[in-house]
Amino acid sequence: MTSQISAPSSKFATVLRVTSGNFMEMFDFFLFGFYASYISKAFFPSGNEFASLMLTFMTFGAGFLMRPLGAIILGAYVDRVGRRRGLITTLALMAIGTMLIAFVPGYASIGLLAPALVLIGRLLQGFSAGVELGGVSVYLAEMSTPGNKGFYVSWQSASQQVAIIVAAALGYGLSKTLTPAQVGDWGWRVPFFIGCMIVPVLFVIRRSLQETEEFMARKRKPSLSEIFRSMLENWKLVIAGMMLVSMTTVSFYLITVYTPTFGKNVLKLSTEDALIVTFCIGISNFIWLPIMGALSDRVGRRPLLIVFTLLTILTAYPAMTWLVGDATFAKMLIVELWLSFLYASYNGAMVVALTEVMPVDVRTAGFSLAYSLATAVFGGFTPAIATGLIELTHDKGAPGLWMSFAAVCGLIATLVLYRKKSLAVPLPA
Repeated sequence: MTSQISAPSSKFATVLRVTSGNFMEMFDFFLFGFYASYISKAFFPSGNEFASLMLTFMTFGAGFLMRPLGAIILGAYVDRVGRRRGLITTLALMAIGTMLIAFVPGYASIGLLAPALVLIGRLLQGFSAGVELGGVSVYLAEMSTPGNKGFYVSWQSASQQVAIIVAAALGYGLSKTLTPAQVGDWGWRVPFFIGCMIVPVLFVIRRSLQETEEFMARKRKPSLSEIFRSMLENWKLVIAGMMLVSMTTVSFYLITVYTPTFGKNVLKLSTEDALIVTFCIGISNFIWLPIMGALSDRVGRRPLLIVFTLLTILTAYPAMTWLVGDATFAKMLIVELWLSFLYASYNGAMVVALTEVMPVDVRTAGFSLAYSLATAVFGGFTPAIATGLIELTHDKGAPGLWMSFAAVCGLIATLVLYRKKSLAVPLPA
């Protein structure tokens, strides 16, 4: 079959089409974390700044609790009807959640209805994002050229970094254009409005996707009941996959979503400094991810996963301790770029590895469930956990311990998944 994605010249365009929606999904997630301090005042007013910020981060984390449900329901849908239709559905759900957050009046105007509607918006975003990353990763894996699967799949994560760069740039521009009072009053909503405006464009882009040749070539598509049963039978594989992803989700949300709040509220640096660091992290991640994805095609997934989990275990907390000892913009940039290198190097091999260990007939559902469980249990609550650890221990470097713990989980999962005996239980022929 000759298709649009068979020619090298069109593969680049296909990567852009499939990851454009991934950009939008992550863009909205990041904005919520970037503007957490302003959202807390608008929707979760409290006489205690810590309590207000924790309520905001808990609402941010609540969206991740919906991810496993979205992974199971939407993942099975994608494995049954196809990658293209599933990716269009997830984008529609994310758009609804984004509009709720962008247009809901504050607590001062409508009372408790305001945080309730924001929570609903986050839950919708979480439900759709439960399968977005899996759908995009599987699509890229199935359209890749032989020997380059790691490189192609790495662009799923790379598209998230573009979202970070754009969100940080918008935040920096707003902080330079508006007064702090204006940003807190209404300015923080502007990036959400921009996100709503580009949704129609993304729908047009994503609708132009073709189904992958690998999926179209399958003579038998599993029923929804078979997909659900397979996921139950492969629960050990899903748990191992969840632990593998934990290193990625914790480090990712620590160095991106939490960085502006950490820089401003904990290190007492300016908002502009924190956003510049976040911008640089996005660029660093964007550069390292495809490099390490391609390297994993040459040397294998397992060596990279082991090396960078060990480096994270040994260096994350000492680096954070060095930073908070005498916090400056330069030291924050150095530490965050080091953590970015650790994250991107591990993730460049991890995402493609997760697509490879899942049974092919439930690849999207299995990938999405493992990823979503990791995000719900570990990554999504990282801003709240980091805030709580600092408050509990009075150690500003404590978030580094959380990242090291996640790296231990990733190391254990790597050793388990790359045993000679596979954990996977295939579907009946």
